[in-house]
Amino acid sequence: MDRRQKLEGGHYLVTGGAGFIGSNFVKHIRSRFPQARVTVLDKLTYAGNPANLAEFEGKEGFTFVRGDICDHDLVRELFARGFDWVLNFAAETHVDRSIGDPGQFVQTDMYGVYNLLEAMRDLGGVERFIQISTDEVYGEVLENASPEDAPLMPRNPYAASKAGGDRLAYSYHATYGLPIVITRCSNNYGPYQYPEKLLPLFATNAIENKKLPVYGSGKNTRDWIHVLDHVRALVVLLETDGADGEVFNIGAYNERDVLTIADLILKTLGKPASLLAHVVDRPGHDRRYAVDWTKIEQRTPWRPEVSLEEGLAETVRWYEDNADWWRPLKSGEFWEFYKQNYKFLDQHPSSQES
Repeated sequence: MDRRQKLEGGHYLVTGGAGFIGSNFVKHIRSRFPQARVTVLDKLTYAGNPANLAEFEGKEGFTFVRGDICDHDLVRELFARGFDWVLNFAAETHVDRSIGDPGQFVQTDMYGVYNLLEAMRDLGGVERFIQISTDEVYGEVLENASPEDAPLMPRNPYAASKAGGDRLAYSYHATYGLPIVITRCSNNYGPYQYPEKLLPLFATNAIENKKLPVYGSGKNTRDWIHVLDHVRALVVLLETDGADGEVFNIGAYNERDVLTIADLILKTLGKPASLLAHVVDRPGHDRRYAVDWTKIEQRTPWRPEVSLEEGLAETVRWYEDNADWWRPLKSGEFWEFYKQNYKFLDQHPSSQES
């Protein structure tokens, strides 16, 4: 059976598959390769939502396992079932939370990766393992863009923990010859993103006529990529021959600062600029991330397909049309974290209340 046939009819393990990018990957695989089997392993922390995968419940070829990638026995039990493809989306991902509780990030983003790699090393059978890393491992990039061989200079606990998992995965290729690819993608946006992240937070706050909390000057820039472009790139990298042991940056050349993103969201919803509220900047806030993704462009046929303006408008409309999905998430622990994290400089009542 060749690689293409294994993609179409193989067995995928998707860790963190109930989260934002993971669930979009599952939807894409199930749509593109209907004969493929997918097993999702997800701890269902605050950012993992079973509703993201509700359409697959009871469907042939889909299995959901609630559990932690740090659980040694569970991970080994799963790998004993045999997987062709493993993609590790499971991670603690929010920079703000990592500043307050770095230990959980080290545990999941480093030890969890180790646990998966050890099971793969001992039980074998995997055609390719993709470790989902991040552009933040390069640290603040004030000029040009980081190629894959640029130094890793993470400046917050989240980025540092992801750099650790990234390099650990590479070491298992270099030392044990495991078929591993590492990807470092720029900022994702799209449907099903937990509303603590910038774009869904701004969109849902604007829908509710709440203030949009802008850190500092709002001039921090990121490259924005639609989640479907990201998951398409991952499928291409599963299929690419000769990629084991390599790192691939994934980007879209859509650099925009926070104020520009906020303005696009407000205009899409027809909301006033007065909803913007500058808040105390977070510690060590990186001013710019940018990756050079020439390598994947040269080595594969993949190109991003969704323009930022089109994708952002569609995403904002998705949140507008799917309030039943996100409203239950913006309560309890979410608001406690929100109130603690954002120190509003403009204490207008609408900054905290509908």
